[in-house]
Amino acid sequence: MKRHVVLVVPPAVERAEKVWQLIEGKAVIVCADYEQAVLWADAAPPELRAHAVTGLSRTASLLKEGRVGILAGAPADLAALVANSVLKLDSVDTIVLAWPESFVPELDALLAEAPQARRVILSWNPTSLDAFFERHARRPEIVGDLPLDDVGQPLGPVTSARYAIVSTGRKRVRDVLDALRAVRPYVWSGGAIEAPAEPPDAVVAALLPTRNELRQLAAIGQPTVLALTPQLPYFRSIATLTPLPLPSPADRAQDRNAQLRAQIAARLRQGDVDAELAVLAPLFEEHAPAMVAGALLAISRLPAAVSEQPVEAQPTWARVFVTVGTKDRASAKDLVGALIKEAGLQKGQIGRIDVRETFSLVDVATAVMNQAVQRLSGVSIRGRRVTARPDRG
Repeated sequence: MKRHVVLVVPPAVERAEKVWQLIEGKAVIVCADYEQAVLWADAAPPELRAHAVTGLSRTASLLKEGRVGILAGAPADLAALVANSVLKLDSVDTIVLAWPESFVPELDALLAEAPQARRVILSWNPTSLDAFFERHARRPEIVGDLPLDDVGQPLGPVTSARYAIVSTGRKRVRDVLDALRAVRPYVWSGGAIEAPAEPPDAVVAALLPTRNELRQLAAIGQPTVLALTPQLPYFRSIATLTPLPLPSPADRAQDRNAQLRAQIAARLRQGDVDAELAVLAPLFEEHAPAMVAGALLAISRLPAAVSEQPVEAQPTWARVFVTVGTKDRASAKDLVGALIKEAGLQKGQIGRIDVRETFSLVDVATAVMNQAVQRLSGVSIRGRRVTARPDRG
């Protein structure tokens, strides 16, 4: 068996390209949660046939059919597959542990099932894992710089920074720029960091930086970093943090209300509402003008409010996040076809579809949302295996 390896990298799947060179034979990637598992499956080279555990029954079927080359999942999900004798870790050649600092207690029983598998461990703070290495990966080869000074003490923060919590798959750079009111932003998404010709009014990192990269960004301006919740312990070790709240649905509702008020004010400035006032004059004798205006606004927001035809009950909608978009050449038609043929939905149970660059948002009837998520996950759309989950906004 080859020597165990520890890669010292920030806790971001995008920073772990070396992993694919170290994986040999059958492999399992153990990560914090199912969302991280989806990121690993999406990042894997296609020929490795990676699959994320987002549903135990579907994963069990794929494993029995031999259709999985690399399996990515959270410890609890993998343990359930082992308990059901579907996943046999004693036949696995490589186990990748993706930043186990937050879930070490869950690994002992799992790794005991694979004593011969080579461990490839990603860690941003290997010194905190000494006891774990002693139990499961003795004397590993460490690749990368440890976060220690010349006398072996932990390095401190290099700068102050703001951070915005984002969801997996949705970077929300535009929301961050809006919150910062940036006009001339410097947005870094990886690669070399070069000072812009003109000083920017905001510095935004869409990729989790290393300690050295953060120092370079801070030389341009105070950085704001987009981070997932599990990445915060690492980020706190390299920066003094201040949160940056992003616009919420309530904030967006206030923006829409302000826009509507502006439209009404503009119409009043135009004048020429005599005919409308003549219709409303009798109502002003019985009700306050403000109440009449409020009633009119409420009516305007009701579809077919003045129709004499009976209105059929409309389904309530739930939004589903699907990991396929325009960069995969996917269209709304492709998603409708998959929902009908693969997920078994009726056309009337499918609502608005918003296809974006790397993902799509699909409205489905609330009653069939779970069915859509479970049956759509793992389906191929335009040659890409997709994952579906309830959208978290």
